[in-house]
Amino acid sequence: MAEMKKQNKATPSKQGPPPVPSKGIKTSPAAVKHVPIAAPFFSKDNYTWMIIGGVVIILGMFLMSGGKNEDPNKFDYNVVYSTTRITIAPILIILGLLIEVYAIFKKQKVNQ
Repeated sequence: MAEMKKQNKATPSKQGPPPVPSKGIKTSPAAVKHVPIAAPFFSKDNYTWMIIGGVVIILGMFLMSGGKNEDPNKFDYNVVYSTTRITIAPILIILGLLIEVYAIFKKQKVNQ
């Protein structure tokens, strides 16, 4: 067995697969490791909440960007500092970010 490990270390990996053990060595079914398939990190419910959070953030950005002066040479205080741009849009953006945090930390339901 020690010789086989030495042979595997001595042969570079670019030359192909390692040498096959002799026919006298038998492996028991208990010796074969079965690696379980990992569950996906996020479930469908997590992705749904992520999409909802993204839409809320985009809506907040859209509301913050709206408004246009009729005359570009005149400053209209009510358009630039409207309640929608100063209060509602940032609240929606923060709410969307909180929804994203919830979507990331939400645990999957375990079926019993």
